Amino acid sequence: MLNELNREAAAKRGGPGSDIISAALANNRLGVSSVVFFGVAGAAPLTVIIGAITTVYAVVGNTALPLVYIVVAAILSIFTVGFVAMSRHIVNSGAFYSYISHGLGRELGVAAAFVALPAYAMMQIGLFGLFGVVAAGILGSLGLAVPWVACALVAWGLIAVLGMLWVDLSGKVLGVLLIAEIAVVLVYDLVMVANPRDGEVSVAMLNPAQLLTPEVVAMMVLAIGGFTGFEATVVLSEEAKDPKRTISRATHLAVLLAGLMCAVSAWAMSVGAGPGRIVADAQREETNLVFSLVSPHVPDVMITIGYLLFMTSIFAALLAFHAAVSRYQFALGRERMLPSRWGYTHPRTGAPVVGSITQSVLSLIAILAYWFTGADPLVQLFGYLTVVGGLGVLILMWGTSAAVIAFFVQHPRLENVWRGRVTPVIAFFLLSIILFATVVGLGDVLGLAENSIFNWAFAAGYAVLAVLGAGWAAIVRYTKPDVYAVIGRGVERRTVFEFPEPPRPHSHSTAFQDHYSTTSSGRDSR
Repeated sequence: MLNELNREAAAKRGGPGSDIISAALANNRLGVSSVVFFGVAGAAPLTVIIGAITTVYAVVGNTALPLVYIVVAAILSIFTVGFVAMSRHIVNSGAFYSYISHGLGRELGVAAAFVALPAYAMMQIGLFGLFGVVAAGILGSLGLAVPWVACALVAWGLIAVLGMLWVDLSGKVLGVLLIAEIAVVLVYDLVMVANPRDGEVSVAMLNPAQLLTPEVVAMMVLAIGGFTGFEATVVLSEEAKDPKRTISRATHLAVLLAGLMCAVSAWAMSVGAGPGRIVADAQREETNLVFSLVSPHVPDVMITIGYLLFMTSIFAALLAFHAAVSRYQFALGRERMLPSRWGYTHPRTGAPVVGSITQSVLSLIAILAYWFTGADPLVQLFGYLTVVGGLGVLILMWGTSAAVIAFFVQHPRLENVWRGRVTPVIAFFLLSIILFATVVGLGDVLGLAENSIFNWAFAAGYAVLAVLGAGWAAIVRYTKPDVYAVIGRGVERRTVFEFPEPPRPHSHSTAFQDHYSTTSSGRDSR
């Protein structure tokens, strides 16, 4: 019935024919577990453990990494308290865009959207480079020489198809991949802890004093990228069962699960290699560090499974980010900040058709462009795009923490002081420090020369996009006030707080009240 009404409304607006479009995402499809799968898959824990943790050990040379992951998880958990508190009152697939428009105003909301679209798009496109290299390496070990671009295109085709199908189907695919991924991580961790290099299990790297070293901020900047994707749970709010509860639980679980896995694995790796040798081993082995530590103690088949799940971990992250990007585009199209065609979904699957196709086309162009130019898919496609995309997501989290503060100042009765005021303020302060350190140290993370223009160009680029978004919203405010009025308001075109004014009483009841008042005053005077 709802889809029929949406199609009729679309036809009245002059949209495509009612047989091929809908104007609503598929609702009541995803439970807590499915939303958790999307959030944790976006964070790609096995990819972080094999790639990012080894890189941080090798580049920074500090053994405080397990503690750093715990601290970062704690910071993001504090952010999540206010973040999901807001999600209970605003159900919108636009997520950051919608929250910032409610808390800080429509202009800044659209500015956030102009940051979110390229940030999430780059995160997804960059992962194709890593997938292509890993898949080509696996096939190469089997004696098959396949270029990375061919492997990337196979993944691209599968993602393009799954992106157009039922979201709960994607959730099931992610669930199977993620459960297998977590299982192999646990096995590897147990093997490394059971076989310590120094003959005993050391907890020296868990000494809180290590957090006082100057390298910790740089490690936090690198570590926070390993959590990017957990916040995408809110993008699925319109498709979740009982979204006010589902999204809250799923987001908290996604942060805690990703943080716990990364912290435990970082510690297990230091035990397996030895606290005094973990840095040197990471510099020598690079992404093979985990496999080199466990291979003497497990059958070869476990190593093969690990490599395969490394590849599927990347695929799961690709699918999760594709879902996030396409739904952001849908939210903007539905509210006509993008052309209205972006606001339609497939009537059977509920997938955002144009948003999904757009992201697939952009990904294909980028993959082929990097291949034709001979660029390094691991450094220049994966490394650069995911780091720069992660910066954009961090900017969005920082802006959203400010929006949460403003929102609950305007509506103080909706949440208690802890969720509505205390945690958002703490999160904003901590994220401000991390964002500042990230912007200042971005060139070092990317390995750029000190005089490179790209040391500041990426942050400046996001600033320019934000200004363009705010400017576009200002133009819409005066040229299309009806469109401006519904920015960030989602499918209901209003917030849960914009209640209509009560109807004026009927003239007869008004006369009765006047008569009653007069009579009462007369009695009082007597």
